[in-house]
Amino acid sequence: MKARLVLAAAALFATVLSAPGQTAEQWITRARARLGSEAALQGVTSIRYLGSLDTDGANPRKLDIIFQKPLQQLITISGAELIEVVGLDDYDGWQKRTNAQNSAQWQITLIDAGQTKRLRAQTWDNLNFFSGIEKMRGTVRLEGDAMIDGVACVKLVFAYRDNMILTRYFDKSSARLVLTETESGTQIREEGEIIAQGVRFPRKVSNRDKAGRVITMVFDQVILNEPHAASEFAVPALRAN
Repeated sequence: MKARLVLAAAALFATVLSAPGQTAEQWITRARARLGSEAALQGVTSIRYLGSLDTDGANPRKLDIIFQKPLQQLITISGAELIEVVGLDDYDGWQKRTNAQNSAQWQITLIDAGQTKRLRAQTWDNLNFFSGIEKMRGTVRLEGDAMIDGVACVKLVFAYRDNMILTRYFDKSSARLVLTETESGTQIREEGEIIAQGVRFPRKVSNRDKAGRVITMVFDQVILNEPHAASEFAVPALRAN
């Protein structure tokens, strides 16, 4: 009887130890805690990344990314020949391409509804640190364990829409994000870190698509809670500046 009681107590103790982190919500809580305190994460109103972008290690271009709550985004990629800007102002998505040698030569395109929904989800995802996906009519589910790069991970699937799914693998021991996969098969890995106002951000993000092309973003600076006027995100007037 004593042996059975000891075994039963050991099993119960093991169950208690393994319980934390066994639901999607608990894993999200752990992953968020690794990035910063709840007060710091919830206090983020805007994020600005400054750095560079290159494709397959060539032709680096200046990169300026802004996300601002609730759903505003502005990405500017500046090269020697072309300046590309993608903007989101809630339900309005747009793209502007300007000749870097002649600012009078430019073109504005309105982004279709499907791509605008993708930009909205992308903006929400960046500003809310894994949480609140249900407010975008999305879901998150736990899909068990996986080995990624030799690291024991847990697999969480964040589905914003049927055609926008982010599968994330978190280190089971530390809750570090090891890998993100998109619905199209692109693999996203993060390296290094920048700490801004108590929140941890990656210094380098590499995107490898199924064809093997690699797009890399390297950030020199991350600025939090910098106020940005609504006009920065609005569809530009159809005239030269």
